[in-house]
Amino acid sequence: MSTETILETRGVSKFYGGVVALDSVDVKIQRGELVALIGDNGAGKSTLVKVLCGAIRPDEGQIVHRGTEVSFDRPLDARLLGIETVHQDLALVPALDVAANLYLGRERVRRWAVGPLGLLDRRAMARDAEARLRDLGISLPASHGQRVDRLSGGQRQAIAIARAATWAGDVLFMDEPTAALGVEQCQAVLDLARRLVERGTAVVLITHTLPHVMEVADRVVVLRHGRLVGDLPRAEATPEGLVSLIVGFDAQ
Repeated sequence: MSTETILETRGVSKFYGGVVALDSVDVKIQRGELVALIGDNGAGKSTLVKVLCGAIRPDEGQIVHRGTEVSFDRPLDARLLGIETVHQDLALVPALDVAANLYLGRERVRRWAVGPLGLLDRRAMARDAEARLRDLGISLPASHGQRVDRLSGGQRQAIAIARAATWAGDVLFMDEPTAALGVEQCQAVLDLARRLVERGTAVVLITHTLPHVMEVADRVVVLRHGRLVGDLPRAEATPEGLVSLIVGFDAQ
C-alpha cells in the first residue's frame, strides 16, 4: 500500500447553529487504501464526506489534495479532481439502461456532430460500458437496452459503483454500499471495492457493519460527536475495541 496522501482534512469543523457536526477533524486518505469510516448515527460521518466531496463547505479548517489546499464550492469541483461518491440513493435513472446510467451527465456525442445538440453516440457508450464492467469484474445481463429498474439491488449498486469508479481517479466514497443487500450481493460489492483499491484508487467505506470493516479495511477511522476518536490500522482493531470507541465506554 502506498503512503502517498491523496486527500486530507486539517482542523475541519462544521457548525449548524449551536450543533457541532465536525470538531477540528484531521483525516488523511492515502492512495490505494481502503478506509472504513465508522461511528454512531450523528457522529459526523456523512458531514465529513459531504465536505470532502464538495456538497457542503466547512466553517473552519483546510482541505488538501495532493499537497495543495483546495476549496470546493460544489461537487463538480471535487469531481474534477478525481473525487467521486456513491450515495445511498445511488442516483440512478430507473428508465434508462446500464450504459446510459454509466455515462449520466458525461454523455458522448458523435465526432461529426456540431453545436450543443449533437447526437448521442449510444453505440460507443454501450461498447465502452461493457468493457468497463468487464474490466471491473461486474457481470450483468446487458449494458445496452437493459433498464436499470429490472436489475437486482446488488446489480444496481454495482452500476453506481462502476460509474463512480470510471471517473474516480483518486478517491471513491461509498456510503453504506451494502445496506439492504443479501449476503452474496454484499460480498460482491466488497470484492469490487477491494479490486478498485488494488488498481490504486483510495476507497472510503462508510458503514455500520463491523464484520465488513474487519474483512476489507486497511485502516479504520472512528468519529464520535463530530470528533475523531480513533484512526488505526485494521490489524490493531478488534470489534470490541471499535465498539468502545464508537459509544465512548469500555465495551468489554
